[in-house]
Amino acid sequence: MLTYGKTASNAIAVMSYLVANAPHRVGSEVIGKERGISKVFTAKLLSQLARAGFLSSQPGPGGGYALLKDPAEIRLIEIVALFEQVDQSSRCPFGPGWCGHGKPCPLHHTIVDLVDRNRSFLEDIRLSVFQQASVPATKPRTRVAKTAKKTAIKARAKRS
Repeated sequence: MLTYGKTASNAIAVMSYLVANAPHRVGSEVIGKERGISKVFTAKLLSQLARAGFLSSQPGPGGGYALLKDPAEIRLIEIVALFEQVDQSSRCPFGPGWCGHGKPCPLHHTIVDLVDRNRSFLEDIRLSVFQQASVPATKPRTRVAKTAKKTAIKARAKRS
């Protein structure tokens, strides 16, 4: 997985929903339900994204949130940067004061490479990718749920 936290991940999920459903306005309750995020937390994320100029908001009936910018203009790193520090140097697994003060630790070059590749990914990918992909509005059902449904159908068929 990529090296950004859960809040940034949820913000990307919220934005991906709005991209996939553009140009419609959508409320925090719907987005939260469809992306598996609490309504309250979704509302906080949407407020922050609106303050940053990514979204417009309209209160009341028929209101909700909509994209303010073209998805092709929004890079993932811009969203992640709202919620996390993106310019921090990688942390040495040997602790502070190791790398950069003499010989680097055995993992230094590998970690630097991973951080650089992750940053490049976040800089290169734009939200328009969610327009091109078939993005499910709801979470896919798990194998357990599908199996349980099939079992219930078979049980009903046997009773008939």
